[in-house]
Amino acid sequence: MCATLIDTKDNCTREVYKVSSKTKFYIVAADALPEIFIKVAEAKRMLQTGEAATVGGATRKVGISRSAFYKYKDSVQPFNNMKAGHIITFYAMLKDNPGVLSSILSIFASSGANILTINQSIPTNGCAAVTISAETSEMEITLEDLIGRASAAAGVVKFEILAG
Repeated sequence: MCATLIDTKDNCTREVYKVSSKTKFYIVAADALPEIFIKVAEAKRMLQTGEAATVGGATRKVGISRSAFYKYKDSVQPFNNMKAGHIITFYAMLKDNPGVLSSILSIFASSGANILTINQSIPTNGCAAVTISAETSEMEITLEDLIGRASAAAGVVKFEILAG
């Protein structure tokens, strides 16, 4: 279910970064909002992802005017774009053998996790420290299963959650 924040001051949605101590927000189900808010959010998504190259192109595709887009563009932000609670950083100590990191990345891919960053140190004493940050909200397995599978993979000395 998508939700959007509504500012009670002028009855418009607002992006989280514009929160002031006087502004109040409500989470409202998308199906309870006027259609224009949903279409503006969709046009913004199209511009961000490159599905539309221009504001005019995005607004034509969603069926709203450019003036409506500009009126609400700073006031509409899908709630699911603001969450950070499903980004987890993992720490792994891996043996310096061909394919070890690749096997860990395959475990992430098959689980449905979306890898955001990978950082690997230069191997010393036959091992390399690796951190992997991943979006885990779309995972098809539990976090415990992911950790268990990664820990059991060949060449993994240590695998744990670092942050998140």
